Order: sequence, then C-alpha cells, then structure tokens
Amino acid sequence: MPVLLIIDMQVGMTWPQADVRNNLDAEARIARLLDAWRRAGEPVVHVRHLSRTPGSPFWPGQPGAEFQPALAPRDDEHVVDKHVTDAFTHSGLERWLHARGLRELVVCGVSTNNSVEATARSAGNLGFCTRVVSDACFTFDQTDLRGVRHAAEEVHQMALANLQGEYASIVDTGAALALLS
Repeated sequence: MPVLLIIDMQVGMTWPQADVRNNLDAEARIARLLDAWRRAGEPVVHVRHLSRTPGSPFWPGQPGAEFQPALAPRDDEHVVDKHVTDAFTHSGLERWLHARGLRELVVCGVSTNNSVEATARSAGNLGFCTRVVSDACFTFDQTDLRGVRHAAEEVHQMALANLQGEYASIVDTGAALALLS
C-alpha cells in the first residue's frame, strides 16, 4: 500500500515573493492524487515546514505556515512538522512508517530541488520504494554561484535527474494513480 507524501503545500508557497515557478498545474494534480488516495482509503502524510528563522512566512503561527485549504489534512491523516528540508530528519516520520509496515512512498509537493529532493534522497537511502511525481511537484527560478539564473523548469528537471534510479523512480500523475489499482 503506497503512502502519499505531500510536502510543504502551505499558504506561503502561493505568495508573490515565492518567485517565478514551473508546473502551474501542480496543485491541481496534487489535489487529484489526494482525492484518489482518500477514496482508496490509502494512507496520506502531510509535511509542513515550520521555519526557525524569525520573519519567515513559515514561522509557526503565521498565515504562510498554514496548509493550503484545498490540500489541508483531514483529522485522520498524519501530519509531520519539519524544521529542515528533509522530512525524515528529527520528525519521527521513519518510525511512523515502520510502525505501520509502510514501505512505499509516492512523493509530491514543493520545492522539487529542495524539500522534495532531500526527502526522496533520505527515503531511498532508508530503503523505501520511493516514487516522485514529476508533474505534481514544482520549484522556482534559481541563480547559481556564478550568478547565472536558471529557469524553474531547468532546476526542476535537474533535481528529478538527481533522484532518478538511485534514490527514486520518477513518474507522472497517471502512473502514480495506477499504483492504486
């Protein structure tokens, strides 16, 4: 039974200062996955980033730290709070999954090259069968250390390439939904 792991789909990710992004339909695809998992009665885990940096939109208690209403967890869905990019670090997520015998993860959310990549790397290293849903993740434009700006889609594709094979399998929404069959 695959667990749907939704990463950092918080209100602050929708604010203009979040910068230029790719996959403008990612939230709709995540909502589609969430609905399918709920209808199938399969486990869903919502990951929430709570920043330790004062003034961050993700500072606890701030509106930006709240889940986006359309993707908010139900009372029976597990919520993991994290303070770093990786959802496994100091969160109890690994223990929660093992206690339930859950070994397959379907990962979606934001940012592809940040929390999604960090979490998928850890999941793969911990032995979980991990799939990252490429069209249900997104990221933002990035400037490299040379000062060269890279488009969000390029950053997204490179992050997925970093994961493919060694840490995770990269799938699209259709392939992720087929796992419920």
